[in-house]
Order: sequence, then C-alpha cells, then structure tokens
Amino acid sequence: MALYFVALLFVYCFAIAAPVVVEFFQVGSAPGAGAQEQAQLAQAMREALRGRLWIAGLAAFATLALGIWARVLPGMRPPR
Repeated sequence: MALYFVALLFVYCFAIAAPVVVEFFQVGSAPGAGAQEQAQLAQAMREALRGRLWIAGLAAFATLALGIWARVLPGMRPPR
C-alpha cells in the first residue's frame, strides 16, 4: 500500500511541476545551454513544489483511499 502512495505522490508532484519540467527539458536540450541555466531551472522546479507538496500528498491519499474503497488496485481485490 505504501508503494501505491509513493507512486501516486510522484505522479501528482510531477503534475504540479510539469510546466517547469517542460521548460527545463526545452532549455536543457537547446544548443549552448550552460550549467547556469540548468541550475536556475532546477531551482525553479524546487520552488514550484515548495508549499504545494501537501496538495500532492493529500491528492495521493485521496486517490489511494478511493482505489481501496472501489477495490480496483491490484493486491486489494478479494480472491475469486
């Protein structure tokens, strides 16, 4: 169950930081992009998650609870 929570937390954190991640990969893959630009974008990604990590945790917990209640998660289904 903890693995489900961690996986969902990762998914929701990625969804929150997605605009910054897209920009990070666009600038990081551009020719001539230096380490300073990549460091600035990495800091921007940390800032995007700062203060919003609890939102991702709450969404992961709610999704996990709904999945357990609906019995749709593998390993949580009753045997047939």
